[in-house]
Amino acid sequence: MRESDCIFCKIAAGEIPSKTIYEDEKFRVILDINPATKGHALVIVKEHYENIYELPEDIAAAAMVLAKRLAKHMTEILKCDGFNIIQNNGKTAGQTVFHFHVHLIPRYEGDGNQEKMCWDHLELSQEELDDICQKLFQ
Repeated sequence: MRESDCIFCKIAAGEIPSKTIYEDEKFRVILDINPATKGHALVIVKEHYENIYELPEDIAAAAMVLAKRLAKHMTEILKCDGFNIIQNNGKTAGQTVFHFHVHLIPRYEGDGNQEKMCWDHLELSQEELDDICQKLFQ
């Protein structure tokens, strides 16, 4: 299944040129054209799913296995000091292209992005934590 106006569908199908670093029958992995760091790549599923909520579980599992394998390979080759694997769902969460993809971001000491990849931490009471836990644990 493809969406005719989806840029990632077109990239995954090879209709738009990309710097592909890996490809198989389910995924194409490309270098991000607006990278956060040197080597920032995107794991793009070839079939169109808007987000993780639509993604079949077997493809979600395969995406994480591939992300892990590529993170290890990229760390060895690029000699980065750390690694972020990020997957956003919905505009509020930072998703800008509504086609499931995973960001592979090599991290380098002093790359200037430490503050940008963090968030403020909430302070919740034990009662609030208990309430959330009770609602989620079913």
